[in-house]
Amino acid sequence: MGGMCASAGAVVFLVLLPVAAGAELPGTKGGGPLSPALEELAKPAVRALPPAEEARVLGLASHGPGSLIRRGGRVLVYVRHGAGSGTVSALRSQGAGIIDNGRTLRTVTASVRPADLRTIARLPGILAVTQVRAPVLRAACDGGSVISEGIAQLNVAAAREEFEVDGKGSTVGVLSDSFDQATEAVSGGPIASKAEKDEETGDLPGAKSPCATQKSGIDERQDYEFFAEEPSFDEGRAMLQIVHDVAPEADLAFHSAFNGELAFAAGIEDLAAAGADVIVDDVGYFEEPFFQEGPVAAAATAVREGGSTYLSAAGNDNLFDAEGNEIASWEAPAYRDSGDCPPKVRSLGGFNATHCLDFNPSGTTDRTFGIRVEPGEVLTLDLQWAEPLFGVASDLDAFLLDSEGGLVTASFEANISETQRPLEILQWENPSGSPRIVQLVVNRFAGTGEPRLKFVLLQSGVGGIEYPKSGGGDVVGPSVYGHAAAASTVTVGAVPFNDSAEAEEYSSRGPAANYFGPAEGSSPAPELPTPEVVSKPDIAATDCGRTTFFASLTGPGVWRFCGTSAAAPHAAGVAALMLEAEPGASPEEVEDALTASAAPVGAFGLCAVGGGQVEAVGALEAIGGTPFPPPAACEPPDASGPVFVASGSWGSEGPGSPVTPPVQPSPQPPPETRAVPSTSIAKHPPAVVRIRGKSILLSFRFRSDQADARFRCNIDNTGFKPCTAKLTRRFKIGRHVVRVEAQGSAGAVDPTPAVFRFRVAPRS
Repeated sequence: MGGMCASAGAVVFLVLLPVAAGAELPGTKGGGPLSPALEELAKPAVRALPPAEEARVLGLASHGPGSLIRRGGRVLVYVRHGAGSGTVSALRSQGAGIIDNGRTLRTVTASVRPADLRTIARLPGILAVTQVRAPVLRAACDGGSVISEGIAQLNVAAAREEFEVDGKGSTVGVLSDSFDQATEAVSGGPIASKAEKDEETGDLPGAKSPCATQKSGIDERQDYEFFAEEPSFDEGRAMLQIVHDVAPEADLAFHSAFNGELAFAAGIEDLAAAGADVIVDDVGYFEEPFFQEGPVAAAATAVREGGSTYLSAAGNDNLFDAEGNEIASWEAPAYRDSGDCPPKVRSLGGFNATHCLDFNPSGTTDRTFGIRVEPGEVLTLDLQWAEPLFGVASDLDAFLLDSEGGLVTASFEANISETQRPLEILQWENPSGSPRIVQLVVNRFAGTGEPRLKFVLLQSGVGGIEYPKSGGGDVVGPSVYGHAAAASTVTVGAVPFNDSAEAEEYSSRGPAANYFGPAEGSSPAPELPTPEVVSKPDIAATDCGRTTFFASLTGPGVWRFCGTSAAAPHAAGVAALMLEAEPGASPEEVEDALTASAAPVGAFGLCAVGGGQVEAVGALEAIGGTPFPPPAACEPPDASGPVFVASGSWGSEGPGSPVTPPVQPSPQPPPETRAVPSTSIAKHPPAVVRIRGKSILLSFRFRSDQADARFRCNIDNTGFKPCTAKLTRRFKIGRHVVRVEAQGSAGAVDPTPAVFRFRVAPRS
């Protein structure tokens, strides 16, 4: 109940304060059936007072134990009556809601409107009408004033009650951006709370917590060192709030993971040395290797071997195209040297641009890979190849061309002579108001090998790619990488808080594979005899649950934290409960119990949610008894089929060198049953959005009954312009209207656009 708490069996001492001179006592003694407080509440002038002032006049607490219990403008009361029947019927005739008829004690519990109190008191046979005071919660303290819906979704409350656990004796360490450094909210405007306020409301433990058993504060090992130059938003504090909701008596520690990859790895070991037996993070560095375990993964393995359970967010990198294909990555089993490059790349001096990659494994050369970037979105392309750190023998360069073959940007690290990392990263923002096609070109600048290679589109606003399906030996889709792909890590995907039947679209899918041993020291790791395929993620948990300040304001005072970053601390909190029940359990036993007891998530497979959604009761049963059978492994997509190229224009290599069509004919979508598409708004903000700042970033999602329909949006009567199925825009304080119309492949436009009107207002 909010931040209020009392330990089991506690004695509550009431201190009677002297009445101030001149103060009025509520009601009169013996003046009728109404209690003195209700006699006052029946007065219109008292009911019109602000809540705190009204409570003072009534002589009651304004909130928490001892306060009135209110429900929808009604107040809960006890109505004591004399012998005879008819009291319940009489109360109902006056609009009272009957909660309990209390036959044995001749006392009815009812909800009544304060304006009806005197009418009810005059009913025949009524002896007394008294207020029901809010009780004291005689249980372990909960997680504060704002509780994530994951507590209900993951069955945490039932597990804590059945097994009498609350995380006591466990320490959970969190690695993220920052703890208490944010000065503004992610969505703009002043931040809703700081750590001190979270303590006061019981949403974090600390000296100011209202709970007597939660006075030990957060062990801040290291915070974000360079926050003055780069903004930080205290995502780490939001993660700690979630852990505290799940396991309110667990000790908590924090270490920033934003001070570089190596400092991240050192932070993991520092938390373990400080006593953290559960460690969780939500950070991934672009440089973390795809084909072997890097420094962060090695640290996770080290602390696991030392007895700490390690969990990590799977990532938010999954992407779907309009046909439902998962397109977040592309991987070829070997470098296919085409023997030439597109004209623009060939004309660049000093790049030895005659060994560009052939993206089509069918035998028909294609030296460009088309990518559609949505308006205003940033493309982040992480390209790596299967050579170990400090053993790099190939130098690959990456170029991005526009649809006409002109150079947009490039990445050309000296991979062999300098970095000794098999890595190139491209980033480009689409500045236009419509989707843009860009073309990836990869050239082998030096080296003669033909290593396996892969790129992942990291949290990118990509709506489609030229090769959207696995085939010809190439693999499309899996996006879990880095330490989240390590065998020693419990990797957590995301399920929305209000729907346990689906995984979040953006939750990264597996599996991953290692071709070399871990990167340890400055010598190259040996190649593994056979690739180690790692099934990921392991489990899934709640995201978009509530916090006090992070990250999206979805209604008055309602902040929701979305992403696998929110799912991972939910699972970490359950692990803390498990370790209280079984203190000697090993990390392997915790992981096995979590995955084997997880609940199915609709029709989604292991590559999306692992064993399924965390189920706290089952996890505690499994850790204390015979574990359930483990789930099957997530298998890579089948790449044995024919090559499939998406329909549409993906640019060209230059004049006279069009992209070669696929060998196999592209399957066509079924004919539309409607010539004119329909339009609907599937997701929108509330009708009134209250903010602290001057503007806020809001998201909409549009749908049509035609799969290949495109959308046109009219925002605040500025005219219809092309937009994507997911629209994100910043809106200032004031009234707004969003209209959207779908346009089918045949050109027909929905004559009745979908419309949503809303208002952005300052918070009072």
